[in-house]
Amino acid sequence: QVQLVESGGGLVQAGGSLRLSCAASASIFTINHMGWYRQAPGKQRELVADITRGGSTNYADSVKGRFTISRDNAKNTMYLQMNSLKPEDTATYYCAATRGFALTPRDMNYWGKGTLVTVSS
Repeated sequence: QVQLVESGGGLVQAGGSLRLSCAASASIFTINHMGWYRQAPGKQRELVADITRGGSTNYADSVKGRFTISRDNAKNTMYLQMNSLKPEDTATYYCAATRGFALTPRDMNYWGKGTLVTVSS
């Protein structure tokens, strides 16, 4: 069992930056697929970005060029650098992971409790 804990959320003005962290309770060397999801009030959870153990990344069109996902296997931590934030980025951000490969959120086996990001206009 792997526990994931997000941190780094908060209130920021539009155009600002935040860096989210996702710390795992165990080694992530055996975890292939990790990702960041977000859910805004009244909306479905959506993929923001994901990354494989080999370093392959994928981004939602809405965040391409603004967000960067990375992982540090030695520190058992995944990150999401968010720049040029917009009010529409406001949501609770969740990290997730699976030892296999996730095509949908349901394929992710481990989830954090989320961290709130609020972007003011």
